[in-house]
Amino acid sequence: MSAPASPPVVVDAEPLPRQEEVLTGPALDFLAELHRRFTPRRNELLARRTERRAEIARTGTLDFLPGTADIRANDSWRVAPAPPALQDRRVEITGPTDRKMTVNALNSSAKVWLADFEDASSPTWENVILGQLNLTDAYAGRVDFTDARTGKSYALRPQEELATVVMRPRGWHLDERHLKGADGEPIPGALVDFGLYFFHNAARLLELGKGPYFYLPKTESHLEARLWNDVFVFAQDQLGIPQGTVRATVLIETITAAYEMEEILYELRDHASGLNAGRWDYLFSIVKNFRDGGPEFVLPDRNLVTMTAPFMRAYTELLVRTCHKRGAHAIGGMAAFIPSRKDAEVNKVAFEKVRADKDREAADGFDGSWVAHPDLVPIAMDSFDKVLGDRPHQKDRLREDVHVEAADLIDIGSLDAKPTYAGLVNAVQVGIRYIEAWLRGLGAVAIFNLMEDAATAEISRSQIWQWINAGVEFENGERATPELARRLAAAELEAVRAEIGAEAFAAGHWQEAHDLLLTVALDEEYADFLTLPAYRHLTG
Repeated sequence: MSAPASPPVVVDAEPLPRQEEVLTGPALDFLAELHRRFTPRRNELLARRTERRAEIARTGTLDFLPGTADIRANDSWRVAPAPPALQDRRVEITGPTDRKMTVNALNSSAKVWLADFEDASSPTWENVILGQLNLTDAYAGRVDFTDARTGKSYALRPQEELATVVMRPRGWHLDERHLKGADGEPIPGALVDFGLYFFHNAARLLELGKGPYFYLPKTESHLEARLWNDVFVFAQDQLGIPQGTVRATVLIETITAAYEMEEILYELRDHASGLNAGRWDYLFSIVKNFRDGGPEFVLPDRNLVTMTAPFMRAYTELLVRTCHKRGAHAIGGMAAFIPSRKDAEVNKVAFEKVRADKDREAADGFDGSWVAHPDLVPIAMDSFDKVLGDRPHQKDRLREDVHVEAADLIDIGSLDAKPTYAGLVNAVQVGIRYIEAWLRGLGAVAIFNLMEDAATAEISRSQIWQWINAGVEFENGERATPELARRLAAAELEAVRAEIGAEAFAAGHWQEAHDLLLTVALDEEYADFLTLPAYRHLTG
């Protein structure tokens, strides 16, 4: 048996109130062992991503894996049955783990709350640590609070009325710079978020009749799912939690993972709960992987790529087919609309779009779907109630009518829509506004009546990059160029200054956000994730 790893060291972080409740000696020892055992494999898998991207650039295509054909052909295996708390997932609300959101999400009447340490959370030290405290406090029934600004009090409903928490740690690519192992290297954010949550809450959740449930983001292959499974096995053994207690739902939000859905479920089969159609990151992944694939891979404005596009239909229908074939839940995508209290007509139109989206998902066989605001919970609930009735899910709908070929998933050229000048303007606006908020510690941001997170910012900057490098010409005759992007970005800064006033503008991170967007959108060397360079600018 190897000697235990030395505990991690906290660096470059101002101590926070109650931080010691999270970073206890035993919790740090647990993180150290996770880091020692699993970070080297994480590093190897990140290198494998780079190799695979180079292969995509060389061949211009993707296919189902020949080496795992036997797993796909074997009809006998299923994932473990869902625990009672995850049987009914017809509506899930997403959001960061700040104190107010914790209460509102748990009280929202949604079946599940995706408690997000990833795309909806800017990874400041405060958000990382206090987010953990908020969840622990919620399970102990002590998360009630009063908003100092409004005076409004927030209190949790009885435990039996609260949404079930499914926690989303950061993706494998992100490090936590404030925690370094004995080797002097930062610990992966995924292991920090998972480790602290599991260590402090697994046993307590079992007492409450639930368990440690997770969403796994940015997965690109079944080998990455295998790594997560090994983490779960070790963590359960280490803390004396029964094997199979952990349940994981994997976001199929990368184009490479779409070709390995069955293999991903197979690797996690003792811990798998389902797959989710993460539509925004999925589009970002297509642009990233096929960014130099020629005109047939140039996506139009993100809002013009609806879920009825043929390649998106292929993706979602294959996901439902795969999940139900293997006994797993299929969870639909995000309704990102934020209701407006000022414009009833805007609300009416948006609610109709949300309803149509959720009606389609329920009719297609999904077992549940996401919303970003409590006011959307009843709309989504109604869509699934009409199809499910009293049943908790519709996994008996095997969708054997679905037949998806490898080429169908990347048939971008079948789209009629083209990039527009207005789409470029919107990409610049959303990119600057989101990055500025992220640098202030906000990960979920309302912009133009939509709840934006890191995934939509990724699409924005990636489309700017792709359109410029593809030499796209817009309907007004202008061509996508670095000069045009810079001109639009400068105009957006002036528009924001006029909108919020000189004092608020000076107090923000607007110039920094402007510069960061142009860096990740215009540099010849494409950054895999904008949050990697942005993290170097994040204070706290």
